[in-house]
Amino acid sequence: MALLNFKKRDAVENGPVNPTVEAFLQGYSIEVMPRTAEKVEDFRALLPEGTRVYIAHIEGTPIEDMVKTAKRISDEGYPVMPHFPARIIKDPATLENWISMYQGEAGVDQALLLAGGVANPHGDFDSSMQLLESGLFDKAGFKRLHVAGHPEGNKDIDPDGSTKNVDDALRWKQKFSETTDAEMALATQFAFEAKPIIEWADSLKEAGIDIPVHIGIAGPAKLQTLIKFAIACGVGPSLKVLQKRAMDVSKLLLPYEPTDVITELANHKAANPDFNITNVHFFPLGGIKTNANWAINNGGASAKPVNS
Repeated sequence: MALLNFKKRDAVENGPVNPTVEAFLQGYSIEVMPRTAEKVEDFRALLPEGTRVYIAHIEGTPIEDMVKTAKRISDEGYPVMPHFPARIIKDPATLENWISMYQGEAGVDQALLLAGGVANPHGDFDSSMQLLESGLFDKAGFKRLHVAGHPEGNKDIDPDGSTKNVDDALRWKQKFSETTDAEMALATQFAFEAKPIIEWADSLKEAGIDIPVHIGIAGPAKLQTLIKFAIACGVGPSLKVLQKRAMDVSKLLLPYEPTDVITELANHKAANPDFNITNVHFFPLGGIKTNANWAINNGGASAKPVNS
């Protein structure tokens, strides 16, 4: 059985590596913000070669800080994928300027397009679909465009608790993926339970949506921190996994780690090679170093840093 035939690490004290998890973590990505990136002295001491680094653009962050962070990480050898939150972009001229700045100063050719967490748009754009429709990313020759996925729905988009608008948007994005030269993928909100993730991913295939899924996973963090972020980000039913853990006094003070959910997804992927979840995307809610070290300890060769 694969789960019992673990490979030994070079550093024996780190314990054995689950080869199924190691394979599943191959090509994982991670998310930073300018202020969290500043705390990392050198990403090459933490991340494998070629790791895609998303840069989250929070309302109020100057574009200059975003571009500076993109350039720094790109100069260290990593492909950078900045967020383009539609609702904080004033107009097409602003969007074109941002694209130009990222390309000219940091060599960026990929982006995550999303509505953003702002209730009222700052200008012309309200959704990632409008950003795609602008044609500006294709005009600039972007090679990869990611859009948001929601395994547990999104109450901002479907306040009634249904998934109608989310599903309609996915069908629109599927059609767009068939016309653009850019590679597309769904980068999802994080969840804490494998079963609903698997059911959601399978439902996409049944609906004819074949855009690859990069599944969002919350990295290791204090339980209280995760619950706070999960509620703020609208995480759905899988939040009960954290709430149940919070009721267990023996686990309350222990940090949460994504070992269980990743192992279940990895086992499913190994048993179903055509499973449409192709990559793991980490939200390092407990810190970039903490998340990277968890990956190093569990991912074997898939997570070996450049400087190791």
